[in-house]
Amino acid sequence: MITEVIAEVQISYSSYVKAKNRMKETSSKDAADAFRIFRPAYEHIEFSYLLMLNRQNQILGYHQLSKGGITGAVVDIRMIFQVALKACATSLIPAHNHPSENLDTSDVNRKITRQIKEAGVILDIPLLDHLIMTIDSYLSMVDDGLLQKSFNRSPDLQDCLSYNYLIPIICDQVFMKI
Repeated sequence: MITEVIAEVQISYSSYVKAKNRMKETSSKDAADAFRIFRPAYEHIEFSYLLMLNRQNQILGYHQLSKGGITGAVVDIRMIFQVALKACATSLIPAHNHPSENLDTSDVNRKITRQIKEAGVILDIPLLDHLIMTIDSYLSMVDDGLLQKSFNRSPDLQDCLSYNYLIPIICDQVFMKI
C-alpha cells in the first residue's frame, strides 16, 4: 500500500514591535540609519539585507538575504518576494555593503535592482530604493538618479507638488480622477 504524503507549507511573520513604535522611512538617510542598526560589525564580507515596509513607510522588519564573500553575495529575487509576501510588505528597500568601500554601482548591482523593480511591479510591491553601504557612507540609487522614485501608493496632489521629478502625466491622471 502506497501512502501519499503532502507537505504542509506554513507561513509566518511575527512582529514584537507595536505599530505606533515602528521606525518610519522618509529618506535614504533614514533607511541607511536603519540598516546600520542590525548590519554585522565586520566589513570584509559582503552581506545583503532587505527592509520591508507598510503603506505608511514604517519598517515591518528586516531579513538577511545573503552572506557572501569578499567580492560579492548572491541575491535570489524569488527569496526577496517570498519574505516580502510573508511580512505583508507593501514596499521594499534592499541594501548591501561593499567591503572595498567603493560606492560605485556595478553592472550586477544595476541588473539585480532592475529585476527587483520589475518583479515588484508585477506583485504590486514597489522597490523604493536600493542602498550600497560602506562603513562611513552609503549610495542611494534613487538619490543618485539610477532608480526612479516609486510610490507605495497612488500619487496625490501633495506628491505632485513636492516631487519635482515625477512625470507630469502621472499627476494629470490623478487629477482626472478627482
